[in-house]
Amino acid sequence: MTTDASGAPAPPAALLAARLAAHGLDGGFPSAAAALDRLVCVQAQDLAAAKWVLGARVPGLDEAALDRAIAEGSVLRSWPMRGTLHFVAPAMLRPILRLTAARQLQRAAKTHRDEGIDDEVTAAARRTAVALLEGGRSASRDELQRAWGEAGIPIAGQRGYHLLWRLAVEGLLCPGPVETRARQRFVLLDEWSPRSADEPVSDDETLATLFTAYARGHGPVTVRDFAWWTGLTLTSARTALAAAADAIVSFDEQRYVAADAAPVPRGPAGRHVLAPFDEYFLGYGDRTAFCSADDALKVVPGKNGLFLPVLVEDGRVVGTWRRSPERRGITDVELSPFGAGLDPAAFRPALERWAAFWPTRLGEVALAG
Repeated sequence: MTTDASGAPAPPAALLAARLAAHGLDGGFPSAAAALDRLVCVQAQDLAAAKWVLGARVPGLDEAALDRAIAEGSVLRSWPMRGTLHFVAPAMLRPILRLTAARQLQRAAKTHRDEGIDDEVTAAARRTAVALLEGGRSASRDELQRAWGEAGIPIAGQRGYHLLWRLAVEGLLCPGPVETRARQRFVLLDEWSPRSADEPVSDDETLATLFTAYARGHGPVTVRDFAWWTGLTLTSARTALAAAADAIVSFDEQRYVAADAAPVPRGPAGRHVLAPFDEYFLGYGDRTAFCSADDALKVVPGKNGLFLPVLVEDGRVVGTWRRSPERRGITDVELSPFGAGLDPAAFRPALERWAAFWPTRLGEVALAG
């Protein structure tokens, strides 16, 4: 059970109910863009898995509709924070990068030195990318790296990827049109997603907006949760809380804060089948309110950074699940509960919704082993 700073237990039922509501898992959002307006950033290094993070929060959404939202630019994907890909609200990408880019590049400095990626190499890669992409054109990762190679910029090993990542963090490139279920082509950010008039201007305004949005889409949360989620320092996280003070309220007097004083649902309810890296599990530095430390290890077996898709019941993570390869348009699903008593049939409605998103037909739902 989570405790507050004084050692007193936080109210778990109220906390979980509030978080389910914040995530939109208790009712949903009208569109993928609305979900991102609430959540701001959704980790998305695996494009196919990340699509279901949004699909789980938007009733009736399917993959084709989400791909259209990506093509229209209302759902943007890039590397805003923590060195990894996220779906991000378009108006927030540049402001977030102003806060995080220097820290992300500092963390990557040794790798870039080892790969021979210095300012001169980066400038040459930038010129080549602009020449290839300007005018609304796009290129696959392979096409972009081939152009760099032809320009005399070595791309062996992971060097090409690190160049691409650096130019994205510097705000030049971003993923654009969907090429396959799991891959996008690259474009120039300023052409694909022009600056909007409602972007925060100053760092203080961005910190306030970002903390408020994080608390609104994940809350109740702690300052340490925010620092983990953004990859910013704890000092910056405290500055963000202070900047957002007028929009933030205490949730439990001591530790947790939320974005408003809206009534909390009476209790967490419902069953959900969530994607790997879903924000409901991933979006907190402290996950003990909804998943024990022992069970969390089962979500990330081997501590290798690869998260399994999770089962959520009444706000708590109660197991993992996996799909079998589709056969004749039918997909079977296997559930791996953390304890006894989990009923596969109880998760079938949530899995039917997941199957409709892709689309496939749901077959057998059974317990593992």
